[in-house]
Amino acid sequence: MPEFDHLIVTISDGVLTVVLNRPEVHNAFNAKVLRELTAVFTIADQRSDVRVVVLEGAGRSFCAGADLGWMSAMIHYTEDENVRDSEAMATMFRMLNDCPKPTIAKVGGAALGGGVGIVAAVDMTICSTEAVFALSEVRLGLVPAVISPYVLRRIGPGAARRYFLTGERFGAEVALRLGLVSEVVSSDQLDSATQVVISSVLRGGPVALTAAKQLIQNVPYLSSSEEDGYTTRVIAGLRVGQEGQEGMSAFLNKKPARWVVPTGGQKP
Repeated sequence: MPEFDHLIVTISDGVLTVVLNRPEVHNAFNAKVLRELTAVFTIADQRSDVRVVVLEGAGRSFCAGADLGWMSAMIHYTEDENVRDSEAMATMFRMLNDCPKPTIAKVGGAALGGGVGIVAAVDMTICSTEAVFALSEVRLGLVPAVISPYVLRRIGPGAARRYFLTGERFGAEVALRLGLVSEVVSSDQLDSATQVVISSVLRGGPVALTAAKQLIQNVPYLSSSEEDGYTTRVIAGLRVGQEGQEGMSAFLNKKPARWVVPTGGQKP
């Protein structure tokens, strides 16, 4: 595992944990953070010992979006330089969204701007009742352009009309109602609630989990004439595959499949 300046990255029992580690600036992005996150998501994709990715923030905040110092430098960028900068951010979010491993955000504080983008791009978000969210770019004369594909798919155009345009902050319960987060718990339950979700994910077959993510991403964009052919090929391929054969056999014989990691982290 390479060393990172702004991230704490660990792998244990199939879980790759990524801690945004700039608490002095509320874990805000800069160009280096984007490069490091992109590198981590590449590692998650390539390593077979990574089964799930968990993102969290050090200190009181999850992620406050763009770093003020970085934004100050952007004022002097040309349009072409801004395009290159934005492309780097778009690449990071695309890699997070398309990561073949399940992704979970654990949010205990503020998620603003690009922080909301992370929440929208992961598969599941568990947040505490203390979490707050905002898409406040319009108050800076900007818009949440790069993260908009992920946020719009999460909360829909109707909610975006309010929160993109007002820039107002909203709390955890509103985020849950909008579908931005999956679960809201008290701060003292955040770690345990996240672990419950991780444990549930780890009961799924690695190949099946990736196939499930592809199903979610692809099916909504298929025409009615394409749906049957695509979905029947997916399930048929999994049924005859090694993992599907093992999983069905284990179920019928009332035994855990080899990929199931019981409490304590040791494989059976």
